[in-house]
Amino acid sequence: MNKSALRDAILAQLRAELALQTNAALLARDEAISEESRAENKYDTHSQEAAYLAEGQARQAAEIETSLALYTTLPLPAFSATDAIALGALIGVGGDKQNAWYFLGPRAGGMELKFNDRPVLVVTPHSPLGRQLVGRRVGDSVTTPGRNTQAAQRIVSIA
Repeated sequence: MNKSALRDAILAQLRAELALQTNAALLARDEAISEESRAENKYDTHSQEAAYLAEGQARQAAEIETSLALYTTLPLPAFSATDAIALGALIGVGGDKQNAWYFLGPRAGGMELKFNDRPVLVVTPHSPLGRQLVGRRVGDSVTTPGRNTQAAQRIVSIA
């Protein structure tokens, strides 16, 4: 797989999320300062709630901006089958019939995207699966999360 194109797909998804969060934060801010949101009595907290919402959404947008900056400058080293897994690795984990694909990135863990007709899940070194993957090599086993179970699976490729 072309990791540069994968990074571009991650960046595109982060930019789309940033646009949504920024727009939502602006709408919530407008709601908080609107004349219609002015408190009618001491129990009316509508404008305060909108202000809290705007602050949270602005914080989320700032986190996405940080993720964008980290992915923009992320080196994408080429890994061989004997190399240890590190940041920027694309990892294939699976058994005989089906492989799961993980990209070890600096942030935005949990992001799922379709790339080359395969689902790829972004994991970070701080996640439980990411902690297991860092330093492992092709042939090592890791415990991957399942729907209601956890299964030991083998690392089949690193790119």
